[in-house]
Amino acid sequence: MATRLHRHNDSSERLFEIAEGQEGYFTAKQAAAAGFDKKNHHYHVHSGNWIRACRGVYRLTKFPLAEHPDMITWSLWSRDRSDRPRGVYSHETALSVYKLSDLMPAKLHMTVPPQFRRTASIPGVLVLHRGRLHDQDIEAMRGFRVTRPLKAIADLITAGYLSADHLRQAVRQAVQRGLISRSKVSAAARIPDEVKKTIEDFMKDGW
Repeated sequence: MATRLHRHNDSSERLFEIAEGQEGYFTAKQAAAAGFDKKNHHYHVHSGNWIRACRGVYRLTKFPLAEHPDMITWSLWSRDRSDRPRGVYSHETALSVYKLSDLMPAKLHMTVPPQFRRTASIPGVLVLHRGRLHDQDIEAMRGFRVTRPLKAIADLITAGYLSADHLRQAVRQAVQRGLISRSKVSAAARIPDEVKKTIEDFMKDGW
């Protein structure tokens, strides 16, 4: 009995260490790697130790609630077969994370690799954009990743569905807060020249 309790405590400590870096969230594979048998996962939910966030994703019940619980949940949902999250929040969701413009998107916009596939249907809360992202375009938050402001603005200009007023507001606020600058725009090798010109024009407007 004492040995079994010791093993359980060790597993709980390992799981906490994993979940701590993800604001209390973890995947079924991470729980199994920590020592929790897959057939017992339902028991831990039923007993109140874990909360099921979505299929294959859980949260430690006693861990303080994260600032962006939904974003952590769906980031973990986007994991590949190696259990690595592949989704990066982008477009207007990235702007809302940085509090650029007064946009309040109803859905979470996420960029995933072109080859990203899930057997289950895409949750209605998500809008997936397919594309390749470079490490320099990504910023790590607590429990999820997001495209940097310049990348988010460039993506929205390229997508062409957001109003010029919202884009102009986002650009001006990003400049005021030092998140983007003319030199950064000029040096951005992966942004097309026509998109750079649009950003620079927004920088001039009203100044």
